[in-house]
Amino acid sequence: MKITSNAEISDIKKARLLLRSVTQTNPKHPPGWIAAARLEEVAGKLHSARQLIQRGCEECPKNEDVWIEACRLASPDESKAVIARGVKAIPNSVKLWLQAAKLETSDLNKSRVLRKGLEHIPGSVRLWKAVVELANEEDARMLLHRAVECCPLHVELWLALARLETYDQARKVLNKAREKLDKEPAIWITAAKLEEANENTQSVSKTIERGVESLQREGLDIDREAWLKEAEAAERAGSVLTCHAIVKNTIGVGVDDEDRKRTWIADAEECTKRGSIETARAIYAHALSVFVTKKSIWLKAAQLEKSHGTRESLEAVLVKAVKYNPKAEVLWLMHAKEKWLAGDVPAARAVLQEAYAAIPVSEEIWLAAFKIEFENNEPERARMLLTKARERGGAERVWMKSAIVERELGNLNEERRLLEEVLKLFPSFFKLWLMLGQMEDRIGRGAKAKEVYENGLKHCPGCIPLWLSLANLEERINGLSKSRAFLTMARKKNPATPELWLAAIRAELGHGNKKEAGSLLAKALRECPTSGVLWAAAIEMVPRPQRKSKSSDAIKRCDHDPHVIAAVAKLFWHDRKVDKARSWLNRAVSLAPDIGDFWALYYKFELQHGNADTQRDVLKRCIAAEPKHGERWQATSKAVENSHQPIDAILRRVVLALGVEENPNVTEP
Repeated sequence: MKITSNAEISDIKKARLLLRSVTQTNPKHPPGWIAAARLEEVAGKLHSARQLIQRGCEECPKNEDVWIEACRLASPDESKAVIARGVKAIPNSVKLWLQAAKLETSDLNKSRVLRKGLEHIPGSVRLWKAVVELANEEDARMLLHRAVECCPLHVELWLALARLETYDQARKVLNKAREKLDKEPAIWITAAKLEEANENTQSVSKTIERGVESLQREGLDIDREAWLKEAEAAERAGSVLTCHAIVKNTIGVGVDDEDRKRTWIADAEECTKRGSIETARAIYAHALSVFVTKKSIWLKAAQLEKSHGTRESLEAVLVKAVKYNPKAEVLWLMHAKEKWLAGDVPAARAVLQEAYAAIPVSEEIWLAAFKIEFENNEPERARMLLTKARERGGAERVWMKSAIVERELGNLNEERRLLEEVLKLFPSFFKLWLMLGQMEDRIGRGAKAKEVYENGLKHCPGCIPLWLSLANLEERINGLSKSRAFLTMARKKNPATPELWLAAIRAELGHGNKKEAGSLLAKALRECPTSGVLWAAAIEMVPRPQRKSKSSDAIKRCDHDPHVIAAVAKLFWHDRKVDKARSWLNRAVSLAPDIGDFWALYYKFELQHGNADTQRDVLKRCIAAEPKHGERWQATSKAVENSHQPIDAILRRVVLALGVEENPNVTEP
């Protein structure tokens, strides 16, 4: 610190006068000498500083802070002599002995100084720790034996000694430690870890159990949270059995019976978040030993294994789950699905057969069995299963799947017969009307398809997909005016429906009526001011210079709508702001992972601007999300030719189908 200005010199002089007054009036006050010496040091007068602190040492020989300061200010050659005088004056000062050791350069000399200090202060734990750290293993063991004699109430020394000893000697050390420290949990936990390290698996749980009982006998309160932290620490140290034993013996302490399930699930979830998977697994295992028939806990335990375990560990959980909950169809379905995903179709079939035996009336199990056969190109087996399900009084979904099988096999008449028959039973199930109408449209019978859609709307007047299909059909057969009339009627019957407004806007745009489309969009946004799909359309319809302000309006109205987020991402994409575009596309798929169109847009972006890793990451995340919705995604995935395609193949086909309108890099006129 340089002192240059007159003001600073004046301040130094004033401070010097004050501190001189302090040291003269109260020479036995150590902070006064230390402050006076430091002032001279700051002023650059190191010699004066040393003289002052030396006088401080003479006036206050029993104050360790003064000696430490004198040592700091002394020259390297003199510092050892200063600290030597200090320890001679205060031989019981741990701080001075540690400072003396620090001044030595070799470990041997440091150790000598510390041992000399221990002769004066044999009960200093800090000195024992310092000397043990410098010693080799054999010397450390001998030193720790002496340390626990001198400091028998310090648990860290006992544990350090136990870690250095052989198995038999370590057990003896820990037994002695327990005698001296009968309220110390760490000794019992270390004993359990010792047994686990020597593969005495049976003794681990017994040790923790005895430890908890012993501590409770001694009047120690078992702190559940603290023990859970010990379990997590044991897991991190690789002592999995000890972790499980701690959880088993302490997780229920202080928890009311009616709160156990909720508390234990919360504990397990918190442990999972912190990455303590074994602790969470142990909590679920204990919870399931108490609540063996609780389906929700089994599902959470299975989810943990699915995310963090192996196929074998997941299989073990699911086998137990269905054994204790034979009526829980969700567990049977999960078990079968995991078998199927592992590529073991016969095992999946076997699981579903067991499930059917346990729950013969479950429609979900019939449909799962059908899906396995259908997805594995066994249409005849799938058809047979659905026939049986229909005979047993299957609901509308069973009939719908039957029609899908016939459609795939090309049995047009059988598909029509099934759909007409089921519509007599379930006339309000709109998907059946859609399927029948689409079938007639597919074979060129437009008039018949129109009749089907109109009949469907009599039974389901609020079904938007039926209105959209009818309007689309009318546009193709009779032109825009007829389609416009149907969409107007649909909007009157179903007000504030963004999809109907969007269809009308697109119909006008398709015929070049931009002014009419803009007028419709303005009306639509007045009626549905927070509709993301309409705001996304608004962003894309305005001229390019206005898109930024329009996107700003859209974000104000519906900040968390994935359609708006995706539309803004496309703007960044066009402007070559690659990082921002990637961030916004990622946000869109995070908000709506079930909408496949966003995944296709994201994947297309990565194909253009990403690398192999980013493309692989998007593909992997899309497969994990298993998207089912999205305008283009559904059109592609539900096409007959794509019925058995995996998600990655559907994704690539949707990317191709996005076309010029979805490519933000195409130059507009």
